[in-house]
Amino acid sequence: MEKFTKIRAVAAPLPITNIDTDMIIPQDHLRTIERTGLGKFAFSNIRYHDDGSEREDFVLNQPAYRNAEILIAGENFGCGSSREHAPWALTDLGLRCIIAPSFADIFYGNSFKNGLLPITLPQDIIDDLMKDAERGANAVFTVDLENLEITRPDGEVITFEIDGFRQHCLINGLDDIGLTMAKGDKISEFEEKQKAQQPWLYS
Repeated sequence: MEKFTKIRAVAAPLPITNIDTDMIIPQDHLRTIERTGLGKFAFSNIRYHDDGSEREDFVLNQPAYRNAEILIAGENFGCGSSREHAPWALTDLGLRCIIAPSFADIFYGNSFKNGLLPITLPQDIIDDLMKDAERGANAVFTVDLENLEITRPDGEVITFEIDGFRQHCLINGLDDIGLTMAKGDKISEFEEKQKAQQPWLYS
C-alpha cells in the first residue's frame, strides 16, 4: 500500500450529500478483484453521458480538477453497500484524501486499508474549504498526516484528528497484509517451535 505522509494538491469540490458506494463505483463494475483499472469507472453515472462522452458539468472532468488528489464532499460520504471497490476506484482515479463532515463507518475503515485518507471536519469548516476548492487550479491544499494539519490556499492551518493506529498504518503504508508481514520474524519463530513440538502437523 502506498504510504501517506504529506500531499500538496488541488482539491475538487463535490457538494453532494449521501454519496453512496454505488455512485462511487456502480455495481456493473464489481466483477473484478483487481484493485487497479477501476478509476475510469468512478462516478460513471454522473461523470459520463449515456453514449460514454464526458459530462462537462462534472467537476473531475473540468481541466482545473482533472489532477485533483483531494475531494471536498458532503456529509455521509460512502454510505450504502460495503463494497471495497469504492476506495479502490477512488485511489485508482488519483484521489488520496476525502474531506467531509461525516462518512459511512465501513467505507471509512476500508479507506485506511487502501491508502485513502478520510478526514472528518465540522460542517462550517467544510463550507469554507468548499469555497476554497471552487477556486479551480488555485485550490491547492497541503494535507500533513504526520502533524494532523491541513493548510488552506490562503495559508490558514486547520487541525484534524485521526486514530493513532490508523495514522501509523497510513504513514508506513501498512494494510492488513503488511501488518501481518511486519511480524514475520515472530511467525517464523512460532512455526519453528511448533515443528519441534508437533512435527506431525507438518508431515
